[in-house]
Amino acid sequence: MKALFIGGTGTISAAVVRRLVEELNWEVWLINRGNRRIIESDRVHTIIADINDEADVAEKIEGLSFDSVCEFIGFTVEQVERDYRLFHGKTRQYIYTSSASAYHKPAADYRITEGTTLANPYWQYSRDKIACEEFLMKKYREEGFPVTIVRPSHTYDERHIPLGVHGKNGFWQVIKRMQEGKPVIIQGDGTSLWHLTFNSDFAIGYTGLMGNRHAIGEAFHITGDEVLTWNQIYATIADALGVELKAYHVASEFLAAVGDKYGYDFTGSLVGDKSVSVHFDTQKVKRLAPDMGTHVPFHQGVRIALEYICSHPEECQKEDPEFDAWCDRVIEAQEHAKEAI
Repeated sequence: MKALFIGGTGTISAAVVRRLVEELNWEVWLINRGNRRIIESDRVHTIIADINDEADVAEKIEGLSFDSVCEFIGFTVEQVERDYRLFHGKTRQYIYTSSASAYHKPAADYRITEGTTLANPYWQYSRDKIACEEFLMKKYREEGFPVTIVRPSHTYDERHIPLGVHGKNGFWQVIKRMQEGKPVIIQGDGTSLWHLTFNSDFAIGYTGLMGNRHAIGEAFHITGDEVLTWNQIYATIADALGVELKAYHVASEFLAAVGDKYGYDFTGSLVGDKSVSVHFDTQKVKRLAPDMGTHVPFHQGVRIALEYICSHPEECQKEDPEFDAWCDRVIEAQEHAKEAI
């Protein structure tokens, strides 16, 4: 079977490509700029192109057809409209990667299913994903365009440590604060529930949908079964580092108010997403991908990530002194507020 990936080298998509090639014997084409190779195989073919150059891509895929076209970097309606024009009639399935942040939170029921209402007034990213889904499902209903919607939640790999509060350069400054014995900020009281999924686990669910006729016209969230509080997540990271966690809790609304003006989008990422407890019901995807589950629990996944990160400092250890100083100011301000009352 043949798949085309738009992207194919990111945290999620790279794991899917690897599983398809190494375990499932698919032929894979990647449309990207050719800057990063993730696997050496005669089953992987790179089409070097900018997907935004529609005419060039159309010329380079002339005569090709695919069992599945997998979109991982489509964020706006204009981008999925472009994909529709490029791949209508050239694929048996178009899989769009949306986001579990599109679900309305808090949900009416503690369990989030694929039928949970889509709404997020706090995050434009999520609203754009919802708009993309609506365009694609309209094409399915009216024209039979063979779309499948996938909604990942917090998926990570060996190059990333999942956190709630971090700066523009990612996770490393928080890890550095832990190593230096400094307090690290956790949103809220740290007791809200969250799903974390290692990318190889995500790939099991995703590939179970590929080429599967029962997935056409349907939406699926793909997450692991492990549910942790944010306090447990940070404590597990500290355990893996061999340090004491000095957790410092700050209300999400306060972080949003004092962070957004510095360019930290905590209104969207926290108030609209990570500060709310989630519990994803994964029965729907498991009907098509029975092996889906948590095969890499977080206490193992974080150690895999830290081993890679510590051995690749230039790639992964991006310091962020601006965020470090911001954390110190937030903590100091909250301590002053306690004394002033």
